[in-house]
Amino acid sequence: MKAYERLLKYVVVRTPSDENSETVPSSQCQFDLAKILKEEMEELGLRDVVLDDQCYLYGKLPATPGYEDKTSIGFIAHMDTVSDFCDQDIHPVITENYNGEDLPLGDSGLVLSTETFPHLKDLKGRTLITTDGHTVLGADDKAGIAEILTLIEYLNETGMPHGPISVAFTPDEEIGTGASHFNVEQFGAKYGYTLDGDTEGEIQYENFNACKADFEITGFSVHPGSSKDTMINACLVAMEINQMLPGCETPRGTEGYEGFFHLTSMSGDCGHAELHYFVRDHDGHMFESRKKTLQLIEKDLNEKWGEGTVKLTITEQYQNMAVIIKDCMHLIENAKTACENADVTPLILPIRGGTDGCQLSFKGLPCPNLGTGGHAYHGPYEHITVEGMDKAVDVLIELVKLYA
Repeated sequence: MKAYERLLKYVVVRTPSDENSETVPSSQCQFDLAKILKEEMEELGLRDVVLDDQCYLYGKLPATPGYEDKTSIGFIAHMDTVSDFCDQDIHPVITENYNGEDLPLGDSGLVLSTETFPHLKDLKGRTLITTDGHTVLGADDKAGIAEILTLIEYLNETGMPHGPISVAFTPDEEIGTGASHFNVEQFGAKYGYTLDGDTEGEIQYENFNACKADFEITGFSVHPGSSKDTMINACLVAMEINQMLPGCETPRGTEGYEGFFHLTSMSGDCGHAELHYFVRDHDGHMFESRKKTLQLIEKDLNEKWGEGTVKLTITEQYQNMAVIIKDCMHLIENAKTACENADVTPLILPIRGGTDGCQLSFKGLPCPNLGTGGHAYHGPYEHITVEGMDKAVDVLIELVKLYA
């Protein structure tokens, strides 16, 4: 079976995770896909296939006889999708021999535009997979799942020699908890790769250091007609906080390795207000500097408006896995060589976000990220090509050869 055929089978099973849930997995629908995958893994001859009660799915492909002492590697992808644009049935649409021009998405009124997505012109002649514009596609990350299982099928059919290979599919990556309950011992590999990137050939091992920063502002509300020198308007203090941050250091104004302060939500009235930020930076020293800037704002505004007016809470989220991967750069060098052997241009790019691999790296499983061939994730413009998925599988095949 081709990778894209698997993808078409998986995406119609809706698996949105739920950031407001307190259960693991965050949504029971993820088990619907996990059970399908478990059966398929068993049919493909994977051993020790385990689906645990938290919706983590593991399996192993034993080494070819004589290759048992080769380095054990594993491949990981996640089963959940974002919850946005996932409230109705998903209808994949296949456009063969795509002409590289603007493409209307069904009757949604949305258009996959070459102005917005210039890379579309490079996909001319390929078979493009989209939706009808009403939902996400779910290639993030069901494409990764499809490519991993297509690799396993290829190894079985061809008899290509290989060392020990582990496979895992996880829940809840999209809400940042996909690695939280991952059993590294059950997985059983020395090194791993997540298949959760974009363009085929992407190799990512540098991600943001990340935290949340929450400001709670307590104002002093009195009648506006008699509030001279007494009122402290919490909303105005909140505006003051945001104005004290560098205006250009937002997601819209930064790229590459540049960090940012991202205001994710705000609420309030005269008496009480809240600001919620994501703080990101690849550089560890700059990341600490950003947190100190926020702490200085808290200090200065409490001195200005009175102690207790502003309360800052910083919650650490994840770290840059580059500090782990630097000690096992063969993971990156072999991925580059695998791309070249598969006639795919290696694209070593920083992740402007996080991934399960960064948390797994700090749990003892060094785990960079590879591209799946998809684009424009997390919205109705999500798309992928048959050829891009085939190339991603070719890269995995070459990677297995190198470790054998």
